[in-house]
Amino acid sequence: MSVIGAHHTSFSVIDMRETLAFYCDLLGFEIVNERPAVTEAYFRDIIGFPDAVVYAVLLRIPGTDHLLELLEYKHPRGIPQDLQPNNPGSSHIAYIVDDLLAMYPELQEAGVEFISGPVALDAGPNSGGWALYMKDPNGIIIELFQPGD
Repeated sequence: MSVIGAHHTSFSVIDMRETLAFYCDLLGFEIVNERPAVTEAYFRDIIGFPDAVVYAVLLRIPGTDHLLELLEYKHPRGIPQDLQPNNPGSSHIAYIVDDLLAMYPELQEAGVEFISGPVALDAGPNSGGWALYMKDPNGIIIELFQPGD
């Protein structure tokens, strides 16, 4: 027995509408499936909340078969976490972009919160590339990565 692939990455979010505007309108993700009130017993069993009501959206990540699942817990509501990169349990997902230097001012204009601006990768296996860290509307860390030539 072994892992044979990856289906999706999931994030819990504060406000689905604001989060969808970020991922779909700003980053170009596409909605695959939207369920405003998931209450099935199997789902509640998986997540460990017997009375959960969850707004669930599955997004297609551009250029890949991997999916992004967004969950807004209507009940019980969650508590925002401290998602600083150094905190245990904090994570990020890296999305490949084709022109980070052109994309950066557009994201700035849209009001995106950045941890760093574009950084030239001048050593290591990704030498010649560019990367930055930013946050989505929920504080979730996203890396934008432009591979070197």
